[in-house]
Amino acid sequence: MATEQASKRIKPNGFTPNGPLIGTHNGHFHADEALAVYLLRLLPTYNPSTLLRTRDPSLLATCHTVVDVGGEYDPRKNRYDHHQRTFDATFPSRPTKLSSAGLVYLHFGKPIIAQKSGFREDSEEVGILWNKLYAEFVEALDANDNGIGVYDPQDVKGVEKRFNDGGVSLGSLVGDLNWAFEEGEVPSTEGAQQAEDQRFLGASQLMGTIFLRKLDYYTKAWLPARTQVRETHAARFEWDDQGRIMLFQQGCPWKDHLYTIEAEDEVKEENKVLYVLYPESEKEESKWRIQAVAISKDSFESRKALPEAWRGVRDAELSAISGIDGSIFVHASGFIGGNATKEGSLSMARKAFTP
Repeated sequence: MATEQASKRIKPNGFTPNGPLIGTHNGHFHADEALAVYLLRLLPTYNPSTLLRTRDPSLLATCHTVVDVGGEYDPRKNRYDHHQRTFDATFPSRPTKLSSAGLVYLHFGKPIIAQKSGFREDSEEVGILWNKLYAEFVEALDANDNGIGVYDPQDVKGVEKRFNDGGVSLGSLVGDLNWAFEEGEVPSTEGAQQAEDQRFLGASQLMGTIFLRKLDYYTKAWLPARTQVRETHAARFEWDDQGRIMLFQQGCPWKDHLYTIEAEDEVKEENKVLYVLYPESEKEESKWRIQAVAISKDSFESRKALPEAWRGVRDAELSAISGIDGSIFVHASGFIGGNATKEGSLSMARKAFTP
């Protein structure tokens, strides 16, 4: 068997000719251990490293690090399983029980982020990114593997989906890479184990690629925008005496930060931003957008959508109906519109308060 051959190359301290040995279980694999293995391999300690997929306790005992199998959680011994009945660890300030993905991220996430971002591991920036990536990505994997639903069943009793979303999730994408029913029973041969391992590595690459893309976005776009959004939010009374318009001189990812700032500053309802204005590009002659702020981060419903009479109307007809020159369009749902100039977009926002 492949595991037996691998064991002959393992040194007692858990290292092989190809670096430290990482152990996880063979058989049906999931998104959490797929990401956990990828995260470990981002670190210098585990690059290069050998992966051994087995449930044999004697082989797992020879591994330098074991994830998602073995019935033990002990960082001092590099053991990161979460299946034991006594396990109840969570990420700081989050309620979801960890899976192997969360465990590895909890212990190694900061050095990984520091390595990829260039910030010091003990910097405020790394701490912010560490918390953000867990809440926006890793936690969903922990919940999925532990059978925790997005909604509390008591809160959504009787709620039905408006459409079939296909059940597509990160967990399902990894699940699709496993041995399929129509392929028949998995043969218990060395070749079959190697083929299964290759499928797992494909799943690990998938999860790791998503993680790195999110880390890149939050490091290079989301985090720098935090200061810009706070400054723009503070200056909003320049455009409206109640502070309901926020105007950016260039586009940036503002949504997430806006809700955080409003909560931190305890902004009153009457002073919350209703419309955000920004240019479509950095060109001087750029057209401008006016976007209605959603009632919450994940909602499609606006705090105050653009006037119904404007919706679905374009160009000259829209300019005539709104009485604002340069109007280009308003989306049929009223969540966004456009004007040829900054002044025109400001006029649209101000008129939208009381059309």
